[in-house]
Amino acid sequence: MNVPRRSRGLTGQLMILHDDADVVAIDKPSGLAAIPGRDEADSVLQKLSEQLSCKLLVVHRLDKDTSGVMLFAKHTDAQRHLSHQFQNNTVQKEYLALVAGHPQQREGEIDAPIGVHPTHTKMMAVLKHGGRPARTLWKVEQQFRNFALLRVFPKTGKTHQIRVHLAHIGLPLAIDPLYHHRAGPILLSQFKRNYRPKPEGERPLIDRLTLHAEKLRFTHPDGRPIEIVSALPKDFRSTLNMLAKYAR
Repeated sequence: MNVPRRSRGLTGQLMILHDDADVVAIDKPSGLAAIPGRDEADSVLQKLSEQLSCKLLVVHRLDKDTSGVMLFAKHTDAQRHLSHQFQNNTVQKEYLALVAGHPQQREGEIDAPIGVHPTHTKMMAVLKHGGRPARTLWKVEQQFRNFALLRVFPKTGKTHQIRVHLAHIGLPLAIDPLYHHRAGPILLSQFKRNYRPKPEGERPLIDRLTLHAEKLRFTHPDGRPIEIVSALPKDFRSTLNMLAKYAR
């Protein structure tokens, strides 16, 4: 069943993008952890298992504050089939990343090993020695005054890969508390001339990680090629609209 639908959970809704006897794909919202963790009261895995009244199996993960397509298996054979594709980097992934800065070229490739940061264990870093191979392709979709929208193609699946690689080449995510420490929420007043705030004050256009997992292409357990697409969330889309209007 390929028609997107919403399933109601206890405290909100998850958009189901694809659902069949073997796999289910959802439109993960930013701010919801992919799987249960020590500091997490809720997760996509818990919420979706409840909504569908079935046990789901993890095949890949997204960072808590990344939005977009996330895939689960419904039984061990499907999990094995999908996990094999992720582990062997045959799943085609496309992300949209709003970054700070001005790319010096229209597209590029980052081939740099990634490992745990030598002094900050909750962070990853590009390492000269001891890292695992990681490769990311990117191209410019839109250029703004102080930002750029990139389409990103991670060819490997290391933790925080896109965030680390883009920061490594001087194009960090516009908002990323781990890898772009000086960045705060994006405000319209930052780039709209003669901006006049409302009496109640200014609300951010976006105040979370500016990374969206837009597409996944993989081989279904029955052999079919499948493509799942997640539309940009409202906050991300509105930010791009304002940048296009006032920050060209």
